[in-house]
Amino acid sequence: MTTFEDIQIQCRDNYILSGRYYPSKSNTKHSHPILICPATGITKNFYHSFAEWLSEQGYNVLSFDFRGIGDSLHGRIKDSKASIVQWGQLDIPAAIETLLTKTGTEKVIILGHSAGGQLLGIVPNYEKVAKVVAVSGSTGHVKGLKGRTKILAPLMFKAIFPLARYSIGYGPTNAIGMGENLPKDVAKQWAQFCGKSGYIINAIGHSVHVNDNYHEKISAPIISLWSSDDEIATEANVKDLLRLYPNSQTHMIELNPQAYNHKAIGHMLMFKKSHQNLWSIIENELHIN
Repeated sequence: MTTFEDIQIQCRDNYILSGRYYPSKSNTKHSHPILICPATGITKNFYHSFAEWLSEQGYNVLSFDFRGIGDSLHGRIKDSKASIVQWGQLDIPAAIETLLTKTGTEKVIILGHSAGGQLLGIVPNYEKVAKVVAVSGSTGHVKGLKGRTKILAPLMFKAIFPLARYSIGYGPTNAIGMGENLPKDVAKQWAQFCGKSGYIINAIGHSVHVNDNYHEKISAPIISLWSSDDEIATEANVKDLLRLYPNSQTHMIELNPQAYNHKAIGHMLMFKKSHQNLWSIIENELHIN
């Protein structure tokens, strides 16, 4: 039985994104729908089981692919003009409006995974976001990384991406087990933003106009939920993200894999069926006090 509706999301620049809408399957319906914003290079398919589960808990849910990724890639990836800034300024705003229209509500809750929880500060309709729950949410600053990723990230950012940009025309992340291949400007901005503290704040005054910086205007509560074995969303990098929102009530929740009978959680496993015992912890943070 189909549990979702395939929908198209039209952005302000007329770019079309591919989305999936999961209507609530419970008599108990929550007042705010959930917008799942994906991690860098991760498609909406990755969140399917979790989105189904949320709909069973009484939520209306929308997931989507950022431009240049998955079903929102039109044409050859080497020809894609997509960028992370466009994800924040065009894609997320369009997804918000689509979900509000679909549900007849006034505000959404963003459930952002990694990059999906890092971009609210450049989202022009931020006032339509009631809350952000950032799973594995941090700035990903290279100096705050741990383990193997601390070694591999500089190699990827400073060598692989620049060489690939001019040789094959895109970021070859699929070959190194990091999701879908990335449009060249997505790869370039990812390297730039993670090279300094603050992630997207580094775009302000450059690829983002100073008037389009909304970090200090945002007052919606922001929760960051991460695992102690996450090599990207480390405690230092989580704090680095939350400091960008001085007028928001922020909260940090660290999970220990062993406490939940897991060998690992890391950056990606919270949404897997194998880790379904963590889903209620995430869902609990979706409530508006």
